[in-house]
Order: sequence, then structure tokens, then C-alpha cells
Amino acid sequence: MGATTDAEAQVVDVSTIFSRLLVGVDGTQESFDAVQQAAQLKEPEGTITCLAAWNLAPPLVGPMTAMPSVEEEDREALQFAERAARSSQALIPSADIMVVRGSAGHALNDVAAHERSTLIAVGSHGQPRTQGILLGSTATLVLHDAPCSVLLARETTHLPPRRIVVGVDGSPESALAYSVARYLAGRFDGDVTVVVAEGRKLIDSAAVSLIVGDGFHVSQEEPVPLLTAASADADLVVLGSRGLHGLRSLGSVSERVAHWADCSTLIVRGHDQEKA
Repeated sequence: MGATTDAEAQVVDVSTIFSRLLVGVDGTQESFDAVQQAAQLKEPEGTITCLAAWNLAPPLVGPMTAMPSVEEEDREALQFAERAARSSQALIPSADIMVVRGSAGHALNDVAAHERSTLIAVGSHGQPRTQGILLGSTATLVLHDAPCSVLLARETTHLPPRRIVVGVDGSPESALAYSVARYLAGRFDGDVTVVVAEGRKLIDSAAVSLIVGDGFHVSQEEPVPLLTAASADADLVVLGSRGLHGLRSLGSVSERVAHWADCSTLIVRGHDQEKA
């Protein structure tokens, strides 16, 4: 189950994307949404780890404010992270928990690389994309630098995801995304809507046909607004990733749609990128 064929006729078992899941938790409802959605996508024999990161920020001290001790700040930050981890495990008793010190985004990427995770899930706090880039939000850091596939979870998503939108442009990456979308639709008795947006980029219709068959429509609209609009009636948007990281990933279709979509977005990275 889950074995499909991509555009290069290589057999790919897309179910492995949902075998070793890592979820960032911080005690907020958004992170608990990520936990629940990750648990829904996890393969029955897969594993899920909830990671809470704590990082001591410089205290804001005014002229009449006593500076708390570093030890006290450390202890409170650690205890908060531990409570967040335990709360997530209360939702999913089978989940493992991990508490680490450091930036949440960097910690998730580092742990995912070390543990060979196949999917990182994080909640969306509704932070504007530009603000996320400037401040280095957890979601932005993970979307840019994750070593594996990424789920950006939104609370508007219905479980299990049955209305699935997938972007296809004829590339091998979009072929893998389509395979994942079809796999999830079969698993949850759902439907797949294919979005082919040409915009300023010439689409190879023959390549798209090899992936999805006949009957698709090539829109002249730009892919980001078209996919974002399609997300309003969807439970999940699935997109491929070309493996760009850091600054090179800024402005990519998958990164922009993930930030602006009305539902959860799954960014699929190939197995060679995941090193799984």
C-alpha cells in the first residue's frame, strides 16, 4: 500500500513520508492542532515525537524593575516547555516527548536531521509571512530549512483530510506531490483537485498528462493566488518542493502558499532530499 510511480518511472513508497513524525509544540492551541493532524496522517506502525524547545530571552528591565536571576528564568522556561510536551502527550498517549534548549525552528530541523524524521509538523499562529521572515518564526524556519517534508497545520482543517488540492506543473517534484495526494485520498476516502497554473511559467502539458492523465485544465493565472484561492474549500493543499533551502527558498510557490492558504499545507520533499 502506498507504492506509486513518479514522472521518472521510479517506484516510490509515499507512505514512508508518514512513518517518523516530529511535531513542534509550545502549549498553544495551534501546536495542539499540529499534533492532532500529524497523528491523523501517521501510518499505523509509524512513530510521532512531540518536541518542545525552550530558549531564555533577554529580560526586559526598566529603571524600577528588578532583574530576575538567570537560574529562575531558566527554570521557568524549562518548566513551561515540559508542561507543553506533557500536554501534547495527553492528546496522543502513544507519542514520545522531547524537551530541548534552543530556538524551536532550529531545534526541529536539527532533531529531524539527526533522527531521520520523515515529516515535521508545526502549527500556524497566523503570523504574516513578511513578519515571519524578518523575525525568523518557527514555521518560516522549518519551511525554509527542514531536511524532510513539512506540514503547516491550520485549525480550519477538517480531520481526516478528504478535500485535497494538489499543484502540478509537470516536474518530478509535483509528480511526487500528486502521488501523495492520491495516496491520502485513497486512505481517507477523499477527492483530489488538480491545479495546473501556468502564469509566467510555460507548463509542459505533456508532462502534466503523464502525471495526472487527461481532463486537467491549464489556468493562465499565477500559481500562488490560484492555489491560495483553492485552499478555501479544501482540507489540505499538497505541493512539491524543489529542495531549495535558506534564502534560496524565499518566494517559492510552496513557501508562499503555505503561509497564505486557508487550510493546512503539506510540502513534500523527495526521498533523496530526506535521506530516508
